[in-house]
Amino acid sequence: MLDRLEALLYRSEDIARELMSPDIGQDPKRLRTLMKEQSELAPLTDTYRDYKKALQDRDNAAELLTEEKDEEMRELAREELSEASEQVQALEQRLKLLLVPKDPDDERDVIVEIRAGAGGDEAALFAAEIYRMYVRYAETRRWKVETLDYEEIGIGGMKYINFSVSGRGAYGRLKYESGVHRVQRVPVTESGGRIHTSTVTVAVMPEVDEDIRIEIPDKDVRIDVMRASGNGGQCVNTTDSAVRLTHYPTGIVIYSQTEKSQLQNREKAWKLLRSKLYDLELQKRHDEEADLRRSQIGTGDRSEKIRTYNFPQSRVTDHRIKLTLHSLADVLDGSLDGIIDALTAADQAAKLLRMEEERH
Repeated sequence: MLDRLEALLYRSEDIARELMSPDIGQDPKRLRTLMKEQSELAPLTDTYRDYKKALQDRDNAAELLTEEKDEEMRELAREELSEASEQVQALEQRLKLLLVPKDPDDERDVIVEIRAGAGGDEAALFAAEIYRMYVRYAETRRWKVETLDYEEIGIGGMKYINFSVSGRGAYGRLKYESGVHRVQRVPVTESGGRIHTSTVTVAVMPEVDEDIRIEIPDKDVRIDVMRASGNGGQCVNTTDSAVRLTHYPTGIVIYSQTEKSQLQNREKAWKLLRSKLYDLELQKRHDEEADLRRSQIGTGDRSEKIRTYNFPQSRVTDHRIKLTLHSLADVLDGSLDGIIDALTAADQAAKLLRMEEERH
């Protein structure tokens, strides 16, 4: 581990020297590449420098304890040795976690699909609440949200909604949200006061950009244009602006009608189709690599029940890590960092354990 850390530290210093070169501004692409690499290395190299300093402090305290005759100074050395030893241990664990291979998709933008499941109108109402939860979370991180397609019901619920979230690290933060979200509460239409259980399915897919090639032969896709339905803006319901893509090999159907322009709806539909096909490839890869399942939080299966929102007890429970929070209102208002941080930590710990098992 130390040899690798030294190599990364040397690389970081090499990048810093190159960035100070007066000629670097003449190559903007190289400049962006170096700055990105430096930013990615910084958490690791900064922690490694702290670790080396803590090791030196520990050695100095141990030497002082060995050589010092004055009891008061020896007591001071013992305290310093204890503090430095604890710091070394903590920094060593952090370094191990930072060395865990990162998901190459973590920095990507995402497309999120929310669908009402069991529970009828109540499920559709909860789907709309889950959508607002993610929008508010995105706002706290200054991410951009763009609606791709949706279908509403008359009482403010949503049968489904597809939307994109653009911002640094969006997929890395939201990828753990895929799965079945369950709500337990008394519906407003329930006169007897009985608690009902409804479900919503969430799928989080990395958005595909130009650096990922997704081959979609023309013969595999049928493109239909039609008049949009629902409560659109001016011209939406009077022109053939809606676009439907049918992907024959997978049976995936994409429908886009949120824009007035057929061209814009077509672009949104293709973006969603590419992301869905890439997500299918990721799922296939995960299924083939059985060992990877051991380093994941949950199975990643769309049908896996991952979280329960219990309104009578103001409780949110994430079943994958047995985490329970009694702050339902805050979570639905977008305060998701506590849950996501815990899921990320558990996932990193599982991957670290797998790495150590493989070394032995």
